[in-house]
Amino acid sequence: MSEATERLIERLAAEAEPVRRLRPPGLRAALWLLAVAALAAIAIAAFADLHVFAQRARDPKLVADMIATVVTGIAAVLAAFELSLPDRRAAWALLPLPPLAAWIATSGYNCYRHWITFGPDGWELGESTHCFRFILSVSVPLGLTLWLLLRRANPLAPVRVAAVGGLGIAALAATLLQFFHPFDVTLMDLSVHAVAIAIVIAVSSLWARWSERRGEVA
Repeated sequence: MSEATERLIERLAAEAEPVRRLRPPGLRAALWLLAVAALAAIAIAAFADLHVFAQRARDPKLVADMIATVVTGIAAVLAAFELSLPDRRAAWALLPLPPLAAWIATSGYNCYRHWITFGPDGWELGESTHCFRFILSVSVPLGLTLWLLLRRANPLAPVRVAAVGGLGIAALAATLLQFFHPFDVTLMDLSVHAVAIAIVIAVSSLWARWSERRGEVA
């Protein structure tokens, strides 16, 4: 053992502080989701037109779509917390895929039904730009708080964790959007939602990659 290595070991033994063990990832995910749900409930109660939403919620297809969306968000957030730990398998990244497939299927069917009913009007941009801004604006604060929690575990694959977490926050933002979305989802809406969600996932992944490289340089 070299002298430099011995000095390093001595310094670490003298200066190292006890590390507080992180809570179980499932508990940390549940606490974060509960906080998000509480804030979302306040926003819905204060700003959403619940009468309009109640009328739209009579459609079982909309309910199925919302269930698939929120389950995708919950599963992706849980998977991100699990993947942030070094001893977890990469297979956790597959957890949100089944509800994601259901989300895509239900949204696609609702858009197809709208297109059959209204024809070319389904391709009009209309209010879709507001949906785009809504998803991005809600995803930013959610993403920042989730990133601050996930980085405490120092994940070995931060890009994978960020991508899965990005899917989670985008899905939760899309769920919240339904309370402020006073019309059926059109084909253009679905396209805009997909672009917004892709941007959230891409930005999350790029941010994680940049942070990882920055840490390597430091």
